[in-house]
Amino acid sequence: MAFAFAASAGTTNPTKPVGKKIRLGFIPLTDCAPLVAAKELGLFAKYGVDVELSKEASWANIRDKVLLGELDGAHCLFSMPLSVYTGVGGKAGSEMKIAMVLNNNGQAITLSKDFCGLVGYKEMGKVAAAVRAVKAKKEVTFAMTFPGGTHDIWLRNWLAAANVPQKSVGIITIPPPQMVANMRVDNMEGFSVGEPWNGVAAAQNVGFTQIASQDIWQHHPEKALVVNSKFAAEDKEDLKKVMKAIIEACKWLDNMGNRKKAAQWLTKPYYVNAPLQVIEARLLGSSDLGCELGVQKYKGDYMTFYNNGIVNTPKKAHAMWFLAQYVRFGYLKAEPNYKAITEKLILDDLYAEVAKEMGVPVQPDMKPFKTTYDVPFDPANIDDYLKATKK
Repeated sequence: MAFAFAASAGTTNPTKPVGKKIRLGFIPLTDCAPLVAAKELGLFAKYGVDVELSKEASWANIRDKVLLGELDGAHCLFSMPLSVYTGVGGKAGSEMKIAMVLNNNGQAITLSKDFCGLVGYKEMGKVAAAVRAVKAKKEVTFAMTFPGGTHDIWLRNWLAAANVPQKSVGIITIPPPQMVANMRVDNMEGFSVGEPWNGVAAAQNVGFTQIASQDIWQHHPEKALVVNSKFAAEDKEDLKKVMKAIIEACKWLDNMGNRKKAAQWLTKPYYVNAPLQVIEARLLGSSDLGCELGVQKYKGDYMTFYNNGIVNTPKKAHAMWFLAQYVRFGYLKAEPNYKAITEKLILDDLYAEVAKEMGVPVQPDMKPFKTTYDVPFDPANIDDYLKATKK
């Protein structure tokens, strides 16, 4: 069940909010921090918008409420609007607009204690044998958070990189806050989710972090500000103000000296409601992996929110990569119209306006790139990519 609240203003001297109340949803994950910081620091009020944050139970709730206009926008999986529009994770043709990216990195794949001693951190060459060993005793099921969402695609890329056929394991959908409890009662042997739930699993000795999402694709897009299409069309100026407040919050969050303060906000019951020490440690780039694997410290590729302007540009090339994954992993039988879909759903022109007004650099788009375990991806030649990924 969702609930809304008015968070306290921070140290900024806000101007009086004007206009209608804007409702933004979020899922209790560490990377909802830009919305939380913008609220707590009084940045929404500073830019003249009255924003109410609404904690939601699942990504499906976010989808439905954004589409119906019950939420004007939300902290959302970057690929979720693509999944919904193509019919993978919703009614085909339903439009949710991607206004900007909120963060890079900071997700992970957690394995249950069944895998302890069979495979360690980033030991990709041992994953397939470990899965076979566990399958000899029980069915192996993995969980992700939304069909076609980022967590789903990290999981499927991990399986492909480890040479584990998708059809040899079960893949189910579970909301992020419910992951640890479901693993504790043996509903699955692994999950792909955002922080702090990987850290919580390790802290509670329920499982261990086998790989982080930045190990799969360094500096990948993760969450986005996704908005209702009517809001984007009819309240453009208010949306721009919301984006400006969030960009300022992202800058604040990337000052590492501010992250302990952010963790103190996020630990609250009305935000993430997870242990402070777990949120804080992983937000600072330090991951106690669990299963006696020690502590992994990330430098530069921990969760980032601004990174000198690199994070926030919504890129069509990245969206095309996710669409290609739907074909690669069998969600779509035929290739979609990559260009038309990305032009319809990504508000890159609006982001460029906001960035120019704020003096924020806009990142170049449509360049080839390569993830860690995959073949290179050229948005101008997706057919060759798909041919190369077939095994």
